[in-house]
Amino acid sequence: MLKSFFSDTYQFEAGCDEAGRGCLAGPVVAGAVILPKDFEHDILTDSKALNKTTRESLVNDIKEVAISWAIAVVEPEEIDRINILKASFLAMHKAVDQLKTRPDLLLIDGNRFTPYPEISHECIIKGDSKYFSIAAASILAKTHRDMLMERYAEEHPYYGWERNYGYPTRQHRDGIRTYGISPLHRKSFQLLPRQLDLFKEK
Repeated sequence: MLKSFFSDTYQFEAGCDEAGRGCLAGPVVAGAVILPKDFEHDILTDSKALNKTTRESLVNDIKEVAISWAIAVVEPEEIDRINILKASFLAMHKAVDQLKTRPDLLLIDGNRFTPYPEISHECIIKGDSKYFSIAAASILAKTHRDMLMERYAEEHPYYGWERNYGYPTRQHRDGIRTYGISPLHRKSFQLLPRQLDLFKEK
């Protein structure tokens, strides 16, 4: 079972995680969740280890029991401007900004983070499979981003986003080859081996 908290020293610990870092299109989305220190759950774990139905069923459970929770989005234009790593950290910062209860500690999934002003943090590799709060943040981020990409797929039907959610599948790359890019594609990413041809003026 995952751990309910990192240390007795801190009253409020916020788990933070992002979704969409490795995608070719769409925003990067972050979640931040503060759970009660006695929180336990039989199913909650890393969002990548759960199917879509289970993830969606856990969203209300998380929101109902959380002391505070938030979701934040950084759009493709900003990702291109500052790079995806900084955009991921920015999304986490924006999520923490929205928490109604100020945390004493941030538990960050991964091995790097840009410090948040006046709040300590711990980077935890594979933290979403070790701490409930990070797992909860990963589920909120993943489900929210999936919902956005399904909506965007209706506006841009050539890339299969309702199935691949912006990740670099063959269908997605074939759509780029055939129809070019959309306004939601990350132009700083290697969309295709000869991606610069897509941006040349006709």
